[in-house]
Order: sequence, then structure tokens, then C-alpha cells
Amino acid sequence: MATFVLIHGGGDVGWYWHLVEAELRRRGHDVVAPDLPCDDDAAGLDEYADTVVDAVGDRRDLVVVGHSYGGFTAPLVADRRPVDELILVAGMIPQPGERPDDWVANTGWQEAVRAQAQQDGGLTGHDDPLISFYQDVPRALAEEALRRGRPQSDTPGHAPWPLAAWPQVPTRFVVCSEDRFFPPDFQRRITADRLGITPDEIAAGHCVALSRPVELTDLLVASTPVPDPAPVTTTPAAATGRDRG
Repeated sequence: MATFVLIHGGGDVGWYWHLVEAELRRRGHDVVAPDLPCDDDAAGLDEYADTVVDAVGDRRDLVVVGHSYGGFTAPLVADRRPVDELILVAGMIPQPGERPDDWVANTGWQEAVRAQAQQDGGLTGHDDPLISFYQDVPRALAEEALRRGRPQSDTPGHAPWPLAAWPQVPTRFVVCSEDRFFPPDFQRRITADRLGITPDEIAAGHCVALSRPVELTDLLVASTPVPDPAPVTTTPAAATGRDRG
């Protein structure tokens, strides 16, 4: 059994992961999905990581998963605690010393959005989040997600990302191939440039934990050892299929 530490994106809540959490628990894993203090102007990335580490407590066998803006926090957690694997889902991949505020310009995200919008008639980057974020999420679920969202403080964006290097932890990236917020070609390029790995892919929009929770869970557990089944104890009678008497 692993403990999956699920970190939400900007202006969001741990509830974002609730369908994935249920699926992971159904498969026998433990889950931690805290609310980051994203609406607190006194909290920066260090405080975000503190929140996650405190929620983890003394759990072990950790798989840390960061979605979107959670990509800035997930490696900080992996640097503070022993972690078996780090997974970014449509995540922002920071470089040492890079401020989140500078990430957009440094990565060429706006140019990537404009290029994809020219191909899809303006769906990518659309002002309506039901079109750009939640296009493949059931409407009622998308509307609930919007109600649960919180303001995202600017504070974390002002300070340089504090790590000197990416944590020495096996890392995977999941590209959402129908993403209208982080275009998939953009995700593939940044993953290659900054992590030097080939990503996994899932046919989903940006909010994949709400639109494809089972399929996403399949990817998250792909590297997690499956517990051996309990040994079956047989009696001589059971072994032969006959009662002894």
C-alpha cells in the first residue's frame, strides 16, 4: 500500500481530488489531499509545503502528485520527506531560482496558448472556464468545482523557487492531451526541456481528476507495487476435495 499525497492547483481545494481519492482507497491505498493556504496573503510556497508535510504526518511509502500550480509545491515536499515517486499532472515545472511570476514568460506559455487557439477557433485560453478548464467535466460537477474554488494569492509568485536542483526522486509527468489551458505540445516540450523525460498521456482536459478519475488513477498507480495476495491455507481435505473421516 502506498500513500498518495495529492496537491491541488492554484485557487483550488483538496476536494478537486475527491473522485481519484475514492478510487485510490478502493484499490487499498491511503490518501492525503489537504487544502493549501492559497487564499492567505501571508503564505508562500514554503507554507504550502509545510501544510502538506503536516498533513502527511508519519505516513510512509509516499507518492507525491501535483496538479497544475501544485507543480511548484510537490518537489518541495519531495525534498523534505522520503518519497518513492513524484508525479506532475499537467503541472508547472519550476527551475531553481525561478519565480512563479516569471514562469509564464520563461516557458513561452502565452505564445503556446495563442498558437493552439488559432487551430481550435479560440477554445484554448477562452475566458469561460467551462470551455477552457472544464470542457470534459460533467456540468454539475464543473459548477460545483467553480463554487468551491478560492482566490489565489499573489504571494507565492513573488519569491524564487527555493531548491537548488530537482529532488533526486523518480519523476513522471502526465500530459492531458485535450488541455485548453496548458496546450499538450507545450507540456511535452517543457517536460523534455526541464525534466528530460518522456511523459505519459491521458485523453482529457486540464481538470482530469474530475473528468477521467479512473483512468488517471490507473496512471498514478502504474509504478506502485501491487501487494501480494494473502496466502491461502489449505487442509488436506481441501487439497484433495474430499472430507476426511
